[in-house]
Amino acid sequence: MITVFGSINMDLIATTARLPKPGETVAGTGFATAAGGKGANQALAARRAGAEVKMAGAVGKDDFAPAALALLDQAGTDLSAVKTVDQPTGTALILVEQDGENMIAVVPGANGLVTSADATATVKAMSRGDSLVLQLEIPAAAVETALHEAKAAGIRTLLNIAPLTEEAARLGRLADIVIANETEFERLAGETGLGPAEREAALKRIHGETGQTLIVTLGADGVMAIRDGALLRAAGLTIEPVDTVGAGDTFCGYLAASLDKGLDFGEALRRAAVAGSLACLKAGAQPSIPLAGDVETRL
Repeated sequence: MITVFGSINMDLIATTARLPKPGETVAGTGFATAAGGKGANQALAARRAGAEVKMAGAVGKDDFAPAALALLDQAGTDLSAVKTVDQPTGTALILVEQDGENMIAVVPGANGLVTSADATATVKAMSRGDSLVLQLEIPAAAVETALHEAKAAGIRTLLNIAPLTEEAARLGRLADIVIANETEFERLAGETGLGPAEREAALKRIHGETGQTLIVTLGADGVMAIRDGALLRAAGLTIEPVDTVGAGDTFCGYLAASLDKGLDFGEALRRAAVAGSLACLKAGAQPSIPLAGDVETRL
């Protein structure tokens, strides 16, 4: 069983020929809304990957709330731990250029009212051997409480240290499995400008210090990881991306579901990498998340 403790957003997505520079206005070529939030995205990915999933978080009392939860509900996600608060549902303002690259501004809203008490309640409802998936779009205090209490309860924790916050490096040392992109990993490592050799050395160093499983997603170059002293790599698919917004969250959800299913770690890594690639072929964070059958076909 997987519980995702994290953010729930409504994404407002504009497409442009290119991303604007600071102070510049560019013409948009399209607009759409889609359910999002890193927590909700990862929960839906885990559910579409075949896992039993509970979502814990917060939404507002506005019109965005039902839409933000709709795909999770349709997929059969347990939403009993989602509370309603007197703040707007979180929103993400997303610009996507024609080659799939994006820039995002997130307004926390209700996500900012997720508390340490919510973390405690979430972990208490779980069982030893379950998996707890977290990100950094809810308050750091709530994430930290969840990580400490899950460890004490024998619950496996997967932390995606995104978006990159001041607390990312410290919180990253508390999880069993840490997932980061190249920039986020540099914050965790306390180094910048890492090339492939330096990144590998940093992975080995941190793993030697903490014993954690560390995963770095590398976009078109796939993913590299270290677990139980062994370095592993997995390739995604060769694709022409439409929108990369949901790729990282899809990877996290599929990885959690694959490990929950008992797959070998290398196999889980490859499955998650392929799922992340497929998520780049459609627009929107949640609409782009592939179904398990589509991933298995490409594997």
